[in-house]
Amino acid sequence: MKKLINDVEKVVLDSLTGVQAAHPELRVDLENRIVFRGGTPRQGKVGVISGGGSGHEPLHGGYVGTGMLDAAIAGEVFTSPTPDQILEATRGVDAGAGVLHIVKNYTGDVMNFEMAAELAAVETGVRVEAVIVDDDVAVQDSLYTAGRRGVGLTVLLEKIVGAAAEEGLDLDAVTALAKEVNARGRSMGMALTSCTVPAAGQPTFELGEDEMELGIGIHGEPGRKRVPLASAAAVAKDLVEPILADLDFTSGPAIVMVNGMGGTPQLELYILYSEVAKLLKDAGVTVARNLVGNYITSLEMAGASVTILRADEEMLRLWDAPVNTPGLRWGA
Repeated sequence: MKKLINDVEKVVLDSLTGVQAAHPELRVDLENRIVFRGGTPRQGKVGVISGGGSGHEPLHGGYVGTGMLDAAIAGEVFTSPTPDQILEATRGVDAGAGVLHIVKNYTGDVMNFEMAAELAAVETGVRVEAVIVDDDVAVQDSLYTAGRRGVGLTVLLEKIVGAAAEEGLDLDAVTALAKEVNARGRSMGMALTSCTVPAAGQPTFELGEDEMELGIGIHGEPGRKRVPLASAAAVAKDLVEPILADLDFTSGPAIVMVNGMGGTPQLELYILYSEVAKLLKDAGVTVARNLVGNYITSLEMAGASVTILRADEEMLRLWDAPVNTPGLRWGA
């Protein structure tokens, strides 16, 4: 294992210490491992928070700031944050208008966010709503979920919903929008290599030099199948076709993300995006906006995922709204 770390037991804490040093505009609670916006919550604004296991950076802490999240909670690598951590974040962003939890569909995350919401209601009276992101078309159930996994759509949803909350929409409207975005988005990913969790010290799985895994999750979970290594054009087809088979994307403008899993260079991601764009054009999908880069990763895994959101004009407007976070920034 070759990693730029000091202590296997302190990887998350040391990383958050780095976030604190690099981004003084944010407030980092090292004890509870929460990244907050700087300053105090704006009264009357819905608080929007998310979180999960570390190792997916810039998700989630990299998306805290104006126009996106109010706070993000960091669990240990690939491990859900605890209910106490989530409760502390919920309290910290409550400004009298309620709080939305954005939760990827992994069993530990769902359970712990639900528990935190119940505690918040009892202890502080804050109203909490939740959206469960379950956009992965690769498998119906996995090692870590009942139902589909929550993956790349999380990034798009956090941006759109964060903009709506920034504009002052109430909790019911923000929650309804979050659920609509989730219903309209699909993702699928693939891996060329495994990743190595620092505490484990060895790769999560093994792939031969001439193999790739289709349909992987963001924790190195197995996918649909293991197949021979193929060209970018073939990989694009393997990722896009199951997405298009699952939902009609021809009835509205699409936001498309080609996402790197952490170890794939931008050079290759643009090659993949070129192939994805051709396939979508041939299928009658109008791409209105795109992202190409590392936005939700799996440590140093080489691979990529494709996310497509069937947007509408309001979602595009919210997508274009100003955002100022470490991981996404435009118009601000």
